[in-house]
Amino acid sequence: MDVFCGSDGKLGSKFWDSNLTLYTSKPDLTPCFQQTVIAWIPCIYLWVIMPFYTIYLKYNRRGYIVLSMLSKAKTIFGVVLWCVCWADLFYSFHSLIQNEPPPPVYFVTPLIVGITMIAATILIQYERLRGVRSSGVLTIFWFLATLCGIVPFRSKLMSSGSEGITDRFRFTTFFIYFSLLVVELILSCFKEARPFFSPVSSDCNPCPESDASFLSRLIFWWFTKMAVLGYKRPLEDKDLWTLNEDNTSKIVVSKLIKEWASEVKLPKTEEVELNHMDEKITECDVLIESTKKKIERTFLKVLLKTFGPFFLIGSALKLFQDLLSFVNPQLLGILIDFINNEQAPSWWGFCIAALMFFTSITQTLFLHQHFQYSLVTGMRLRSAITGIIYRKSLVITNAAKRSATVGEIVNLMSVDAQRIQDLTTYLNMLWSAPLQIFLALYFLWQTLGPPVLAGVAVMVLLIPINAFIALKIRAFQVEQMEYKDARIKLMTEILNGMKVLKLYAWEPSFSQKVLEIRSKELHVLKKSAYLNAVSTFVWSSAPFMVALTTFAVYVYVDDKNILDAEKAFVSLSLFNILRFPLNMLPQVITNLIQAAVSMKRIQTFFGHDELDPAAVNKDKSMTGVAITVQNGTFSWAKSSDPVLRNINLLVPSGSVVAIVGQVGCGKSSLVSALLGEMENIEGDVSVRGSVAYVSQQAWIQNSTLKENILFGRSENEKNYKKVLEACALLPDLEMLPGGDQTEIGEKGINLSGGQKQRVSLARAVYSNSDVFLLDDPLSAVDAHVAKHIFDNVIGPDGLLRGKTRVLVTHGITFLPQVDHIVVIVNGQVSEMGSYQELLNQNGAFAEFLRNYSFDDNVSHAHSTFSIFPVLDEEEILLADETLSNHTDLADNEPVANEARKKFIRQISVLSSDTEQSHAMSTRRRYFERKVPETAGANKPQMEKLIQAETAETGRVKASVFWEYIKAVGLVVSLVVCFLYCCQNAAAIGTNVWLSDWTSEAIINGTQQNTEMRVGVYAALGFLQGVFVVASSFTLALAAISASRKLHAALLENKMRTPQSFYDTTPTGRIINRFSKDIYVIDEIIPGTTIMFLAMFFISVSTMIVIVCSTPLFAVVIIPLAFIYFFVQRFYVPTSRQLKRLESVSRSPIYSHFSETLTGASIIRAFRRQNSFIVFSDSKMDENQKSYYLGLVSNRWLGILVEFIGNCVVLFAGIFAVIGRENLSPGIVGLSISYALQVTMALNWMVRLSSELETNIVAVERIKEYAETETEAPWIIEDKKPQEDWPNSGEIEFVNYSVRYRPGLDLVLKNLSLSVKGGEKIGIVGRTGAGKSSMTLCLFRILEAAEGMIKIDGVNISEIGLHSLRSMLTIIPQDPVLFSGTLRMNLDPFEKYSDDEIWKALELSNLKKFVSSQTEKLNYECSEGGENLSVGQRQLICLARALLRKTRILVLDEATAAIDLETDDLIQMTIRMHFEDCTVLTIAHRLNTIMDYTRVLVLDKGKIAEFDTPTNLITARGIFYGMAKDAGLAA
Repeated sequence: MDVFCGSDGKLGSKFWDSNLTLYTSKPDLTPCFQQTVIAWIPCIYLWVIMPFYTIYLKYNRRGYIVLSMLSKAKTIFGVVLWCVCWADLFYSFHSLIQNEPPPPVYFVTPLIVGITMIAATILIQYERLRGVRSSGVLTIFWFLATLCGIVPFRSKLMSSGSEGITDRFRFTTFFIYFSLLVVELILSCFKEARPFFSPVSSDCNPCPESDASFLSRLIFWWFTKMAVLGYKRPLEDKDLWTLNEDNTSKIVVSKLIKEWASEVKLPKTEEVELNHMDEKITECDVLIESTKKKIERTFLKVLLKTFGPFFLIGSALKLFQDLLSFVNPQLLGILIDFINNEQAPSWWGFCIAALMFFTSITQTLFLHQHFQYSLVTGMRLRSAITGIIYRKSLVITNAAKRSATVGEIVNLMSVDAQRIQDLTTYLNMLWSAPLQIFLALYFLWQTLGPPVLAGVAVMVLLIPINAFIALKIRAFQVEQMEYKDARIKLMTEILNGMKVLKLYAWEPSFSQKVLEIRSKELHVLKKSAYLNAVSTFVWSSAPFMVALTTFAVYVYVDDKNILDAEKAFVSLSLFNILRFPLNMLPQVITNLIQAAVSMKRIQTFFGHDELDPAAVNKDKSMTGVAITVQNGTFSWAKSSDPVLRNINLLVPSGSVVAIVGQVGCGKSSLVSALLGEMENIEGDVSVRGSVAYVSQQAWIQNSTLKENILFGRSENEKNYKKVLEACALLPDLEMLPGGDQTEIGEKGINLSGGQKQRVSLARAVYSNSDVFLLDDPLSAVDAHVAKHIFDNVIGPDGLLRGKTRVLVTHGITFLPQVDHIVVIVNGQVSEMGSYQELLNQNGAFAEFLRNYSFDDNVSHAHSTFSIFPVLDEEEILLADETLSNHTDLADNEPVANEARKKFIRQISVLSSDTEQSHAMSTRRRYFERKVPETAGANKPQMEKLIQAETAETGRVKASVFWEYIKAVGLVVSLVVCFLYCCQNAAAIGTNVWLSDWTSEAIINGTQQNTEMRVGVYAALGFLQGVFVVASSFTLALAAISASRKLHAALLENKMRTPQSFYDTTPTGRIINRFSKDIYVIDEIIPGTTIMFLAMFFISVSTMIVIVCSTPLFAVVIIPLAFIYFFVQRFYVPTSRQLKRLESVSRSPIYSHFSETLTGASIIRAFRRQNSFIVFSDSKMDENQKSYYLGLVSNRWLGILVEFIGNCVVLFAGIFAVIGRENLSPGIVGLSISYALQVTMALNWMVRLSSELETNIVAVERIKEYAETETEAPWIIEDKKPQEDWPNSGEIEFVNYSVRYRPGLDLVLKNLSLSVKGGEKIGIVGRTGAGKSSMTLCLFRILEAAEGMIKIDGVNISEIGLHSLRSMLTIIPQDPVLFSGTLRMNLDPFEKYSDDEIWKALELSNLKKFVSSQTEKLNYECSEGGENLSVGQRQLICLARALLRKTRILVLDEATAAIDLETDDLIQMTIRMHFEDCTVLTIAHRLNTIMDYTRVLVLDKGKIAEFDTPTNLITARGIFYGMAKDAGLAA
């Protein structure tokens, strides 16, 4: 090399000179070294990468960028650079001619550099032609070239100052060259305009990532705009950028399907028979074809081919990051050596510190780019798997659907796809962990030798201990979930039956049951917390135990083994690196096993049979015939027996054909066969033209009524109006609050069965198809509505005249009007012909008529109740005032009203996931019904009944944290903080002791006091372990105690909350507090707090150690802390809101999927698969855009915070070098090893503070519901009535008025009446008169607005609620039972003996039924008493009344709920056993009260009549009119 550089000539120099470079205070590199190694580094980089990059550009064209000023400037400067380099070359030739030959390097280097510059210039233009807007390859090249140019730049400046300028020409060209390099570097940071032929983005809010420069993408700076917006105000869905096209479901799924198609060698598209008349091949069809092949082997392979290359880029980055992670420990060793060497010049130290900083920065960039690639791969995987599962679900057979339930298939999408996504985060650890372990052991062996194995052995031993703890914790979690489920189930029942609990004064008993379950749940949680504390101890003590073992073995093995600072702190750094792979490897293997199971489940699903697209021939039918079936034999699955045999059917175009037969004979199966939904075992099916299908069970989408009818078609107002009218939907639209824009809710929840069926029919009619397959659409509607629909839609003169109609029906009314009737018997066509022909045959059809003639007459007698029954003005007012169980609507249509109430109360269960979001679902918005202030006003002032739930946005108030601290206990909180301080003090003490040990003087080649050193080191470490355990245990116990307090306060309040709260608050909202929020307080907050405190104290410890070591460091702490705080304040609100938006947008994906699965046959019939696929993809993309920004926010934070951490490393190093005269190597080692750890702690601290802020809101939400207004006290000790009260049962209303809630009108006005003990009073009145309200006032469910009620002379408003309610008995209209034993339902306080209970059961005619059960009184009632008939439930309520046997009985007749026989039985029992009691009966059937003492007639909340039944009939008033209508008076 010396010859190449001409070491002996005028221009020559040596290749390397240590005296010039190392051992001097003014270091420099030889000119030869500068002109070879330094000059060639950027050239080598470009030539190595260029072939690969050119190939990449060749296959990835993004359009063509017009020649811009930027591009021209880059090119011109590139050409000038080439000219400058070759000017040097020609100058060398000139010197050669002048007989002053320069060394060869002066020819070679300008030639190489010049060619490299022209190559870079050509690459600039080639990138422009391929649409590259900002080049990473060239930016790195210009950066390297500039960096390498700094060395000769400094050299030339120094030499010109000391020796003058010897070679003016080369001196001048170099400065021109260097200036141009800097200009090129600056220009490369700017981005070009959009490619000329690139598709114009239609997105209104495109992601700036695609437009960002290379540098901006490298450090994720493009995200800053979103972070700033999130800081200014809570982010909303509209603020989020759309996904980059490469990440959208459309691209990702199509890539996967394309790979799949090539893998299974799909036949040419022309040969694929499609289930679409005029559509191109779709993704569904690719799936149909491909999955006929073996899937098990191919699915994983296809995933690897589709996503592997992108993932491998991340893997390559991970490899570089792993290698770089071992550089800093080596540099630390060199720095400690430098501190030891007093002769070494200071610039060595500064260079080492700069190198550490540069290594850390590079490592940060590689790590976060690796995470980005891995996580985006995971995101794409989830999109692709979800999309392909969705597409598959649209084509699987009904038999396959039976083997995989809707829930299971939804789980594939939610749980299994998520598991595969989660695996990608740390999948690289499978090779990275062994590599890191190997490298760490290699470097440790180099440092300490064989004693290292002792430390590694300790590490390996700790893995099974932790695995055992993890298994135990998992077992506890399962047990805890069981208790939690039981508690939530009981809580749901309590909330649904709260009114009954209040009426019976049973709240304490049920409250106790909840607390018992909660106590068991917390007991398991406590055991789990103990194990977690042990686990924390094991892993936090692991580094110390490993270090102790290694150092102890090292110093004891040989006296000559000296533990100096370099060995100790380099080893500690390497042990810290070793911790992560050893910890992660078992976890990754577990995740891999879980993902493999998930993959297998998904593969099994893909292996399911699919419907044959060619099962129904679409265009080979004969002219004039719409449907033909020839010798058709069909079954539901290939393996099962045929359901339909030898079917021969011919339906002429434009005719109406009815299919009739007994239940289960195969009518619906025949329709399914015509749709191609069944396995065609034999025969041919042809259906000419497009098909519309109405299923027996109406399938309704969760969207507006109008969207359900249009079903993706364009709107034609005229036709739409016709369809609404023909399907009798106009009256319904008038009742629905939003008309046809009313959100129907999941599964059509707020429509009655009849309304759903009519919407389903309207969808078919609007489609204007050629063939209509109608599967019993008239069964769910009233008789008169059925007639209207038949006449206006299906019949000869209906909207569908001229179309082919196949109608399955049980009704016989319309059969004379159809063209043909097909009679099915046991899966075969027994008869076909017109109505008259079949009657004359006197066969199966005639028998069918005989069976159904009576049924049909009565089948529509009992109207199907709409959830919104037609009410008069007064009824609507009352309904809107209170939608509660005690509304007087109950008098009119109890079944419908109960359905309505139940729906309104539980509606928010459907959207409970979205409660913490700020967007309230439209479903709930729809039910914020308005309440008129005055009944008479036409345009009344509105107030919301069911209020939107308030959700805090922005930063969490400090008061919320204070609430939690109070729940934990202020003293305990201080103790925990003190313990953490002690723990970190002990940790610092351990490391300071180690530092002191390593700095000990060496006498005769050995260290003295080794035993004492090891002993103290061990003791300090042990002390640290004790504090770790103490702090973990204390915090865990305190957190459980806080959970218990918060839950108890919430439960206590909810048991004492007035009924009006439950009438205006959806049950789901309250349940959410007891489930999700309590779960967060139980499990999430304690774990997050423990980790946050750990990271916080690690960060503080680091700062303390560095400041103590190098006090100068205190100067930079303030600016670094300011930047850190600044970044954190931007990140936390943005990240928190992105998490919320992601969770809100996740549920609709699964809701839509389960909806699609349920209605797959309808979607296929209408050929709407593609639009549903597009809709599902859009839902997925909606979710992924918030998820993607969440990922990027973590990368953005990571890079900024780790930059601060890297600055800490840099300054710690610099200040150590500055103060090295006063520092021992041990102190420097301590300081730098702490600094190297701080980066991770700072990063996690911000993330955890975000997590803590997100979750602490649960405390606020629980506090809000634990402090709602409560009703009067249950017991007032000094106002307790006497034991035998009420002994006579006298009731007196004195000028009594009541309203449901403040601000509403009075419902009872100035009632004054007196009832003597033992009287039987019947209460009657029209709907809305106030009958139910009057009974509720007796129990103080409603409190008086004025006046009072006295019972036996005691003013009931002055005594405790339980003192009152326990002395009254009610048999409510709708019987409410709770899950549990029969005995518990009769006597929850266990006050009565078995004999008394049996006696009550005997009197209520239940003894025979209960005796027949094996469990007798312990017979288990299911939730809501569903395993008992309504009649039996009502009799249990009677048995309750017989058990209590109070002096006053209130009976709310339940005429609509039970059969007449049970009702009569109850009346008879009451007459016999409550003869001496005061009985108030709200009468629906007047004959039950005609023998009562007196009858009270209410009208508009006032007493209209009050006298004996005989006198009232004689008076010919309101009661007379009612009796006359009932046929009880002439």
